[in-house]
Formats: sequence, C-alpha cells, structure tokens
Amino acid sequence: MRILVIGATGYIGHRVSAALARAGHTVLGLTRDTTSSAARDLLVNEVEPVKGDFADPDSWRGYLDGTDAVIHFLMDMDDPISTDRRLFAELAASQERLGRRHHLVYTTGVSCYGRTGLALMDENTPGNPESPLGFRFLLEKELAAGTLAHTVVRPGFVYGGPATTSLSGQWFAAAEVGEAVFYGDTSKHYSWVHVDDLAEAYVRILDNPAAVDGGVFVIADDQPLKLLDVQRLALRAAGYVGEITFEPAEAGGLMQVAADQDELVSSVKAHRLLGWRPRHVSFTDNPVQHYRAWKASRTSA
Repeated sequence: MRILVIGATGYIGHRVSAALARAGHTVLGLTRDTTSSAARDLLVNEVEPVKGDFADPDSWRGYLDGTDAVIHFLMDMDDPISTDRRLFAELAASQERLGRRHHLVYTTGVSCYGRTGLALMDENTPGNPESPLGFRFLLEKELAAGTLAHTVVRPGFVYGGPATTSLSGQWFAAAEVGEAVFYGDTSKHYSWVHVDDLAEAYVRILDNPAAVDGGVFVIADDQPLKLLDVQRLALRAAGYVGEITFEPAEAGGLMQVAADQDELVSSVKAHRLLGWRPRHVSFTDNPVQHYRAWKASRTSA
C-alpha cells in the first residue's frame, strides 16, 4: 500500500511510519521541513519525507493521488475541529475526483472519554461531552456518519523510545532539572502502551483495512497502574531523590485537566479482531531502560 502519514515526524508518527515501511508499505511522511533531522530520520527508516503543512491543504492535496491510506496523528491546538473537518472534506473530494477510496486511520485517545464514572472503558463507552477533549468523539461520530472508509484508534498513554511527548519523558526531564510536579488527583489510574506495540496495531489495521472499516480500537496494555506510582518509578530511574510537588490539574494546562480522572481501558476487541497483543508488559518492568532511551534520543538530537 501507499500510505500518507500526517504527523510523521512526531513521537508516535515516526515510530508508526517506520513500522509500516518495515512491513513493506510505501510510506510518505508529511513534514513542514524535509531538511530537518527528524525528516532525515524518516529517510533512514525508508520513509519518504514530503513537504507540506497540514494547516494548508494546497500543500499536501496532491499527495492523495495514488494514496491508498492516510494516517492522521496531529491535533491543531488552535482550531482542532475545523482542521480535522477540512481533512475529512479533502479526502471526500479526492474520493469523488479519483473514483477510489482512501482508508483514513484517525487517531484520538483515551483522554477523550473524560469523567465517565466507570472502572473500565472500551470502544462502546460513551464519552462525557463535558470533557475538554470531548469534541474528538464528535469528530469520530461525523466520520461514522459519512462515506469515508476509516478506522479509529484510541491509544492509551504512550511510553518508550524517545518519549518526546510522553508523560514519562516529561518526568525524566523534570528529574534532571530537579522540579518534579504531580498534577491533579493523586489516586487516578491510567492505561499505558509502548510506542512500538502501538505501531504494531496500525500495521495490523492496514494489513486488511476493509475488514475493520468503520471500526474503533482501544490500544493499551491493560495494566491498571496508579499514575503517582508510575511517576515515582520514572523519577527514581532518572536519579531523582527529591520530593514531588503537588498542584491542581488546572496548573498543568488543558491536557492535565482533560486527563484528571481514572482512564483505564480494555483492549479485548483489538486482541480478538486484530490479533494484537502488547509485547511490552508494562512501563514498570524496566523504567531505567526507558530513561536511557529517552536520554540517548536527546543526546543524539
């Protein structure tokens, strides 16, 4: 397949692009700067960097010709609803123009659920519309009501590798400057997934996209980890021996507010329909290894 990845130079997008290339696909990685170190890393992984700005469809519309699938990882923090709707519209227009369908793999996340009051959530759990990220479930529904071939992926909290935008990476960075902060409810639990296990889920979806057209998949390792315990392990792995400062979620910004509750999910559907199971049991198995990977990525950058 020929696949366009929007957000290919990002933390998750890079690993997914590389995994798809290893699986034998032709992968185009959209990037604003094809000369950047991140773009060069794509080339090393046999992914072709192509110049374009997601906010400007004129810059990437031409790549849709001959493309079998599009994977979308970006979230425009300035106007996330309009930019994603623009993507849907461009794909629909391309479908009409070319007379062929592109399979969209649309990435949201478990924090979109918000406060549901449920101990365990899955693909059928309705999100709380009052969640700061609840609009992403609205966009999922718009996809389901339209004509685009698509699959939705809702990852758990991602760790592993460079951990660029991972909470674990934030904790490692905080440990090195000696300013560890925990935001929000200290009793909350999260589901996690290693970035390479997550990448494997995308590979399996695009092995036979027609079989999962219209499907939604939660992808996580199903370990019910207390967030504060995970943070302490991460800080210790990075050599931090100080105290943790506790702040309200609001002090950490929108994403901390959106995730200030239990976010435990079941991936039984992915096990059953995709044959997917995580190879990495848990972040807690080897936090020192994850710290070293994060540290090495910063050194090489």
